[in-house]
Amino acid sequence: MKRFNLKVFKEFWAIAKLYWFGNEKKGALSLLALLFILLVAYSQLSVILSQQQGEIISSLSSKDADRFWRTVQIFLVVLVVYVPLFAGFSYVQNKLGIYWRRWLTHHFVDRYFKGRGFYALGNFNTDIDNPDQRIAEDIKGFTQDSLLFLLVIVNSVLQVIFFSRELWRISPNLVFALVTYSILGTAIAIGFFGKKLVKIRFDQLRKEANFRFGLVRVRENSESIAFYQGEAQESRNLKQIFTTVFKNFNLLIIWQELYLGTFSNAYQFLPDLIPVLIVAPSVLSGDFEVGKVREAEIAFARVFFSLNLIISRFDSLTAFVAGVDRLDSFSKYLDANEQLAYTRDEARPIINRKHQDALAVEDLTLQTPNYSQTLIKELSFNLQTGESLLIMGASGGGKSSLLRAIAGLWNSGTGSITRPSLDKILFLPQKPYTILGNLRSQIIYPLTEANMSDQAIYQILEEVNLSDLAERFGGLDAERDWSDVLSLGEQQRLAFARILINKPEYIILDEATSALDVENEENLYRHLQQLETTFISVGHRPTLIQYHQKLLKLIDHDSWEIEDTQDPV
Repeated sequence: MKRFNLKVFKEFWAIAKLYWFGNEKKGALSLLALLFILLVAYSQLSVILSQQQGEIISSLSSKDADRFWRTVQIFLVVLVVYVPLFAGFSYVQNKLGIYWRRWLTHHFVDRYFKGRGFYALGNFNTDIDNPDQRIAEDIKGFTQDSLLFLLVIVNSVLQVIFFSRELWRISPNLVFALVTYSILGTAIAIGFFGKKLVKIRFDQLRKEANFRFGLVRVRENSESIAFYQGEAQESRNLKQIFTTVFKNFNLLIIWQELYLGTFSNAYQFLPDLIPVLIVAPSVLSGDFEVGKVREAEIAFARVFFSLNLIISRFDSLTAFVAGVDRLDSFSKYLDANEQLAYTRDEARPIINRKHQDALAVEDLTLQTPNYSQTLIKELSFNLQTGESLLIMGASGGGKSSLLRAIAGLWNSGTGSITRPSLDKILFLPQKPYTILGNLRSQIIYPLTEANMSDQAIYQILEEVNLSDLAERFGGLDAERDWSDVLSLGEQQRLAFARILINKPEYIILDEATSALDVENEENLYRHLQQLETTFISVGHRPTLIQYHQKLLKLIDHDSWEIEDTQDPV
């Protein structure tokens, strides 16, 4: 697991430089420069405030009223300037943090979808867990915490510079004692606690994300679980997952609160006593006023906590390092997935793709993505514009896998696939995808807006036998969780409405009418035929044959046959 070393910094910088040297660098660097100016200003004012606190105590001990009230006035004037400076600093810091988070989130989301990385990650990868958490939580922590640590480091340097002068002026022994004590404590913290706590933090992030994913999975599959009466097993599984969260968190609090907490409390208590012990002889001998003790305490504490940045923020620092590690591994996976599209390996051949306004397969041997199994061998067919093909065969025979290959989701195998660009093809899976949004957005998807009247949309809903749908939910602008409120049959008819609105040149249907009765199925395929589009269907029902001009039967992994059917009725 990562220590606080050069490798961690390299991982951090590989991600951070994308923003600071990217297209928004001018605005980002301007805000950062403003932050530094505000930081220097209020740090210098902090020195003046500490001096005035010592003066107040000294004036009281000497019973000098004029000196006391003059010092109070100076203190209040400085405070009036200090408070808005500090507030402005916090505002600019948060503003820069949210700008950075927005840019980095957009950057990772773009890469997540580029080259269908989200699909490969969800289907072929077991090393990168919970990408949703990495985009939502880890990026948030990365931007906010790294900016915080940068400013804390700069502030610490300023505090050391400004207050060390005060310490040296009071007594050089204060500086020597402080440096020795800080180096010793930091070495113990990093050497003894660092490696262990980073590993525990990393495991906690992963286990918490797995537990959250388990809860989301139950919500998304609630009906299936209820039908199977699987409540007891699901409850047991979730409790088992949470047990790992519980055990790891117990280990975390043992190391963080018990071991590190004991060390930190003892380590941070002594600096309250050290400056008093060093300055006390000079005060007792009359060389210093009593207020010098207060000045020494404040300056010593400021420099001490600045030098002991790692120890004072050890808990958040270990969480930050774990987050950097997760974000870096996610970034490297997206890079590798993108590079894979341009890399050929003779031992792991990929299907040759040709982009033309046609649908054809030539000598296609299709394998699973890990190349462990051959699904289809030396398949060839060609569809002319306006022709249709039905694919039938036993379950597990490669029907849906062939559609994945046509869509470009699977590339493992040999031979070639000719197809048009994906913007000319509409794919309808067995379980239609419902987006977040209103009913209008569902119907026109994947378009973001449709140049058609509400009346035209109502007409299309009627054609797919969903004439009451808009009225039932309060109009086309109604928003619902459509995957929950619509039955699978209604969702499949809604998917066909998308065909009638988008009017694609090519359509791929993967058991897209499996939840419909024969009458509704006939109605939808009649509308499909009227579009005179080229389409491929996968299905089991013999009634589907009449709507297609060609039939492909996948008999087993090594054999197949294709035949012309009767002209569609």
